[in-house]
Amino acid sequence: MPTIVADLGGLHLYSWVFSVYLLTRAVCLPIFGKLCDIFNSKKLYTISIVIFLVSSVLAGVSQSMTQLTFSRALQGVGAGGNFAMAYIVLADISPPEKRGKMMALASFVWGISSVLGPTLGGFIVNYFSWRWIFFINIPLGILALMGILMYLTETREKKREAPIDYLGVLTLSTTILALLTAFLLGGRTYDWTSPQIIGLLMMTLVSGTAFYHAEKRAREPILPLGFFRVRGFSIGNGAAFFASFAIFSLSAFSPLFIQGALGKTPAQLGVAMVPLSLGWSLGALVCGQLIHLLRERPFALLGSFLLVAGNGMTLTFSTSTSLIACSAVFAVAGLGMGFVSISTLLIVQNSLSDSDLGVATASHQFGRTLGGTIGIGLSGSFVTAHLSKTMDLLMNSDLREKVPLSLSSHIHQSVETLFRPDIQSLITVNVQRPLQEAVAQGVTMVFWAALIASFVSLFFSYKLPARKDFS
Repeated sequence: MPTIVADLGGLHLYSWVFSVYLLTRAVCLPIFGKLCDIFNSKKLYTISIVIFLVSSVLAGVSQSMTQLTFSRALQGVGAGGNFAMAYIVLADISPPEKRGKMMALASFVWGISSVLGPTLGGFIVNYFSWRWIFFINIPLGILALMGILMYLTETREKKREAPIDYLGVLTLSTTILALLTAFLLGGRTYDWTSPQIIGLLMMTLVSGTAFYHAEKRAREPILPLGFFRVRGFSIGNGAAFFASFAIFSLSAFSPLFIQGALGKTPAQLGVAMVPLSLGWSLGALVCGQLIHLLRERPFALLGSFLLVAGNGMTLTFSTSTSLIACSAVFAVAGLGMGFVSISTLLIVQNSLSDSDLGVATASHQFGRTLGGTIGIGLSGSFVTAHLSKTMDLLMNSDLREKVPLSLSSHIHQSVETLFRPDIQSLITVNVQRPLQEAVAQGVTMVFWAALIASFVSLFFSYKLPARKDFS
């Protein structure tokens, strides 16, 4: 992103390149899930891949940050469809007793890709152009598209003559966009008590109420409200929500601690964070292979316990903590998330009939996305609040002449910009030290929030029904 900003300008849109992708992806998950229960899976998968490819081209040729932000919003639509369709199709073609292995393989592939992707992206930016981090999607996407068109065969009978719940789609999308935007902006761009955030929360309440009434009247609702009375569906998604809150908060803000408090380089940071993704992948793989022996609930309990243990150990971090110790803690938390993600997904899928498999699968992915986005939003507000307080103290101290006037706006746009080389070059050592201490204190609050969310996930996992009583 620093390279892109240097080329295109538009620093005020820095964080929105990430945010709009998260927003549109979150909105599309439940929509594609429902559509997959009604329409042909191959056609829906093809549409989502094509959207992703077109948006990748548009992002690669962008001449301004505004164009790039729009392209990323469109890319989120395609990504939401791809992410939902991959798991739904694998669930469709797998008998229930082998579904765990299929879900685990998908999560394993995702985990390995999440390690290779950023590494390859850094190489491309350094030796080619940032535009190729989008263009590389074209050959990969075409290969995926050919595979879907040639080999995907519909195996599940879909609901015939089921109408699309347009009002439900509209009200649900509005609710999701307003809620997540409030959490992405609250405490960072705007105060939580500002008219903008209050307005977004009021919009969430109004549209959420409209969604409730629309679903009660819809002949084929986008998200049937009766599903929330099914224990496996509601408790399983609840456990996934809070587990995702914890793991995404940890993964998003641990880099700030490693760079800010430990003073490590981006390369060292990248190596330290790899065990989290690998632990997640390994946990999912092991869970999928053994879940037929131990069943879903024990794995969810074990995973939540490991999440609690991993997040609890982050509270022991200090400026003298080694990268090896950090990596070990991240691996424990990642392993726990791998167990929780697969076990709760299977519980949610098995709690509904096969005719609603798309809604079940997408609701779990949406719960994880919602938990992760809200967790990152709240955690970001903690860190920003600490940094803002420190900035106010610096501006009222003898060091105020050494503090760049633009620094405060940079921090509010994105906390991560504090560690950009061009920003660091503007800050003297005397100013850097209190800012780094503020980052460390803010990230410690994030660790506490992640720990609390882990305990809530453990509670939900304890309340999960046994296999014979998912409904």
